[in-house]
Amino acid sequence: MDGKVQYGVVGRQNDNMPVKVLIHEKNELRLRITGESHTALQILRDRLNSHKSVEYANYFPGHPDLDPPEFYIRTTGKAKPDAVLNEIVSSLSSEFDSLTL
Repeated sequence: MDGKVQYGVVGRQNDNMPVKVLIHEKNELRLRITGESHTALQILRDRLNSHKSVEYANYFPGHPDLDPPEFYIRTTGKAKPDAVLNEIVSSLSSEFDSLTL
């Protein structure tokens, strides 16, 4: 499960973040992500928008005291948004795992 997106779970086994799938269609995925900062979401948005199969990716922070952020991904062609998200999350997970202080 390392670095994979499953319904309800994103990230490595020991570092999961709660996720609720709001929309999962052919080329669209909308997630509600609990407990994440702008930093993590901006990195994810940047990587997704740089991917050749992503038409659009963005997150919407909502009210800071009331709403967890929502993340939206729209892919092109036959690319499945959850597959692209898995690819990006796995890549980011590997990059952060290799960091040392």
